[in-house]
Amino acid sequence: MNEEKSETLKEIKRSFRLFMDGATSSSMRKKGLNYKINWGIPLPSLRKISKGYGKNFDLAIELWKEPIRECKIMATYIMPAERMSRELVDVWMEAVDNQELAELIAFNLLKNLSFAPSLAYEYIASEKKMLQICGYQLLAALFADGKEPNERGINEFLDQVQTALKSGEMGIKHSAYNCVCRFCELGDIYEQVAIKALSEFDLL
Repeated sequence: MNEEKSETLKEIKRSFRLFMDGATSSSMRKKGLNYKINWGIPLPSLRKISKGYGKNFDLAIELWKEPIRECKIMATYIMPAERMSRELVDVWMEAVDNQELAELIAFNLLKNLSFAPSLAYEYIASEKKMLQICGYQLLAALFADGKEPNERGINEFLDQVQTALKSGEMGIKHSAYNCVCRFCELGDIYEQVAIKALSEFDLL
């Protein structure tokens, strides 16, 4: 990392002190969000800080390396989607170890990738909890943007949702349910298909 990038990173980390919220940070820890360092800064404030740096590949890479909640979230805001290769996605996802980060990387960054749909279906079929949560959040974001799945995608999605809702993982069940809600918002036909496929769960 060159001197200019190093100074920018230091500047960002110093700015966190102005927005820190100890009560929020403590609350997150109690809920299991155990970042190594967590300033408890609200997401709207992080978005505002991020806008000052625009899209910046090199800075996003350096931010993601930091064991700091706010740095990782900022990285998802400023990483240019067109520079995010599949290999880099795999590297970043190795560091995603809590539900907040899994949801934010999906919504802020992964939904903008050209291969977002195939990534989402791969993740919801994963045996790893965080990948599943990320996958459902990613699909929910795509559905919310009006991206309609084909018949094969619908069947695969609803099959995985059935499995998720039968699991004992509340985080996965919650993510799957929210995703079904976004799926139903695509239109009456989609809602009827979901109701029929998931009738045993009495969700809708």
